[in-house]
Amino acid sequence: MAYRIDNAIIKKDRDGKISLIDPENVFGDEDAFIAVKSDDLITIQLLINAILKNDFKSWREVGAIPDNEPIKSLFVRLGYSREDIAEMLKEF
Repeated sequence: MAYRIDNAIIKKDRDGKISLIDPENVFGDEDAFIAVKSDDLITIQLLINAILKNDFKSWREVGAIPDNEPIKSLFVRLGYSREDIAEMLKEF
């Protein structure tokens, strides 16, 4: 079972005007939005899917994470290989 985070694209033009691109109108009734870089959004979605599949033993072994460390480093800390991540991307 894959977990899905509803998302849309926020686009900024040359003048700095921001537009919401939401073809499925998922956010039609929303008043406020949060912008997240697309690669970070994909990472968050993959991590949620990993949490749902994980036995949580690895999570206890992660330990303290420095504030300046990117979220992507959690994959390595949890013991995922490149092949594991590629397989998760195929499921995504």
